[in-house]
Parts: sequence; C-alpha cells; structure tokens
Amino acid sequence: MLLDVEDVHVHYGKVEALKGISLQVEAGEIVTLIGGNGAGKTTTLKTISGLRPLSQGRIRFHDRDLAGTPAHQLVQLGISQAPEGRSIFPGMTVMENLEMGAYARRDRKAVDEDLQRVFGLFPRLEERQRQLGGTLSGGEQQMLAIGRALMARPSLLLLDEPSMGLAPRLVAQIFSIIAEINQQGTTILLVEQNAAQALQRANRAYVMETGRIVKSADARSLLADESVKAAYLGGDVGES
Repeated sequence: MLLDVEDVHVHYGKVEALKGISLQVEAGEIVTLIGGNGAGKTTTLKTISGLRPLSQGRIRFHDRDLAGTPAHQLVQLGISQAPEGRSIFPGMTVMENLEMGAYARRDRKAVDEDLQRVFGLFPRLEERQRQLGGTLSGGEQQMLAIGRALMARPSLLLLDEPSMGLAPRLVAQIFSIIAEINQQGTTILLVEQNAAQALQRANRAYVMETGRIVKSADARSLLADESVKAAYLGGDVGES
C-alpha cells in the first residue's frame, strides 16, 4: 500500500472538517475524490501533504507513519501537490517556477531529466520558459503548477481541481496529460469537480459528503451508479 489514510479527523477551530475518513491508494493508480463544495476534498489533500494537523487518526506512506512530519519533509519523502488555484509565483519566470519545484533536490542530472520530462508533457512551458508566470493564460498556469509539482519527482502526486476555470478543450487536454503522467509511473490522488472526466480516467474513486466518505468503488462502477449520476454527473456520461 502506497498511502493508507485511517480514521482521520481534522478540525478548523471547533468545526470538524473531516469526520473519520479512511482511504487507500495503491502504487500505480489514479484514485479520485469527488463531492460537492465543502465536502472536505481539499482538506483531505492538505492533511495528507502536511498542511493541516490531524485531530485523530493515522496516515501512512510507504508504511511510514507521517504524524508530525513537516510538509517540506513530505515532499522529500515523495508527496507533491499541485494546489487548488495553481498558486504559482507570478513574478518569477516559468523556468524559475519549475526550479522551485526541485528546490530540495541535489541530484542535478536527474533534475535536468525531469525538466525535459515536464517540457515533453507541456511543450508550451518550454516555449515560454522565460516568460513571467503571472502573464500566462489560466491553462498555461495550470500546466505550470503540475509541472512544478512533478519537478520534485514524487511517487504520489496530489492534484487539487486541475480543471477549475478552464475552457472545455483545455479540460480534455489536462486530463489526457494526467493519464500520461500516470502511465509514466506516477501515482495520482485527484480531487476534481468535473466528476465525469475524473471517473473516466481513474481506477478507483471515493465520494465525499460533509467530511465523510459515503461511497467507494472502482471508477467505472461509479460512472454507472444512478445516485452518483444524479448528484454529480448530470445524467448519462459519454466517453471522452
């Protein structure tokens, strides 16, 4: 088991945001969390990446208990996140943003290899490597956020709403690239409002409501689940 989240509770002050969630991610999978706004999806990712403290429960990664491990050390252990809203450095160039993703690494040759991997996935970033991040389009900034996360060479990539605010043609492109990243060997835990696209790409999925996981199954089964269709898919779903 690559990631094992067991009975995790998280509070924001007196408000309990996560109410005992458990989930697992096997090496090589794409696992997606779907649910409405306020369900706790982003809090789940922040907790796994060390940005929110546990009130109760346990998170294990490569059989290592992550309790008390600072976020920057989790990056070194192999967990990297492309956050909701992209959070790139707008006053830095594309290249500088990518280099920030590898700030803790000393394996220069491997960093250069990963840079070429990112440019292979996102040719637009190579074309614009000297351009300031803040002047990129929304789609290009999302590519940059994912590319920066990949520069840490993670074994687990956390993606939070990668399609948010993108035009439909860019959404399809981003999800195609996510599938390619996974095929190259990176395990992915994906939070996504576009449930149809997420379920079409994922191996397994969890449905979250108000801080709890209410359903889990392989992704194709959830695509055909009438209650999931009604709540998140808007009816029948075609192939992408």
